[in-house]
Amino acid sequence: MTIDADPWRPWAAALVFPRPGGTVARSDIARASCRTETMANTASAKKAARVIARRTAVNQARRSRVRTFLRKLEEAIATGDKTAATAALKAAEPEIMRASQKGVIHKNTASRKVSRLAGRIAKIGA
Repeated sequence: MTIDADPWRPWAAALVFPRPGGTVARSDIARASCRTETMANTASAKKAARVIARRTAVNQARRSRVRTFLRKLEEAIATGDKTAATAALKAAEPEIMRASQKGVIHKNTASRKVSRLAGRIAKIGA
């Protein structure tokens, strides 16, 4: 996940260094995202733009993580194996609720998703 060399932004090539296994640390994302060019004029506006860029990167990572857990849960439900689906729900529910606490998704949306998924799992055995 590196950015091609750009003569106008020589620092851009070394923005994000993937860890072994292809993962990227949150600190790397934050460092990469705070090197954006902004139109801010005052020091406080420049700092706000940096903070927004960092938070956006963290929120994107969290949203992606939730989607991954939901995809695994959907796959478990599709197989029809109730024990695998229940285990996947047990893993996905805390991640969904954590995202709602952090403001990535709304609290009611998270509760609705968990409720509907639990209902679909309950129907597997019937």
